[in-house]
Amino acid sequence: MRLFYRETGEGEPLVILHGLYGSSDNWMTIARKLGEHYHVILPDQRNHGQSPHSRRHDYPAMAADLEELAGRLHLDRFILMGHSMGGKTAMFFTLRHPQRISTLIPVDISPRTYRISSNNGTSFALHKKIMEAMLRLDLAAFHARDEVTEALARDIPPLRIRQFLLKNLTRDDRHRFRWKINLPVLYDNLEKILEGPDRDPELRERRFTGAPVLFIRGGASAYLPDDDLPLIHRFFPQARIHTLAGAGHWLHAEQPEPFIRTVTEFLLPRRHPS
Repeated sequence: MRLFYRETGEGEPLVILHGLYGSSDNWMTIARKLGEHYHVILPDQRNHGQSPHSRRHDYPAMAADLEELAGRLHLDRFILMGHSMGGKTAMFFTLRHPQRISTLIPVDISPRTYRISSNNGTSFALHKKIMEAMLRLDLAAFHARDEVTEALARDIPPLRIRQFLLKNLTRDDRHRFRWKINLPVLYDNLEKILEGPDRDPELRERRFTGAPVLFIRGGASAYLPDDDLPLIHRFFPQARIHTLAGAGHWLHAEQPEPFIRTVTEFLLPRRHPS
């Protein structure tokens, strides 16, 4: 699949993969800052943003999409960063193509397969509830974005999450609202979205030792608990873990300056070794 992408800056290539419900546009503020040092490439993953829709949505397919884009842009070796679902894609790609990665930065995500849970913000049940609320709306009946925001409030009370989801709202050629993301397919493939390389027969015994790895997590997020650290070091023995205190799952949006500082302080010594 040929993914849509944005780009900014010059220098060593840095690919950033967004998460579930996201798009390249969500990362442009971060990309412009990182573009002061790097050539930042921001794809829309399949079934998101301006990239094509497909009935298939799993990590082998998304890793293959990234391989196609890297080939199209002649990226022999590059820095790869991904948030949430994008971080999973980044790990799958790295374990499949270790020679292509100069540095890996997964953001608030673990290589494990996430389970159904009722007491944890990473649960299958939570995402299922969000998607069902979005799918239930008859978007043709709404005339203003505020009406859609209000209609989601019963099932999705946090305003910040609703505002993030509504970045996927657009209008068709008859000026009716529609979702940019391929909601029915994402809903049908939710269990695959929660899978990790620990469940992939081809990848579960692989190790990535050829380049620096930094896992960044939010201190107030449940996505990457300490219990996952042994699994991280099994796949990525040289990985470092950095926690942004007080940040939730969307840490790059909640704390952009500390996030950018963490990334650049990790990356820049590679260019200017002491």
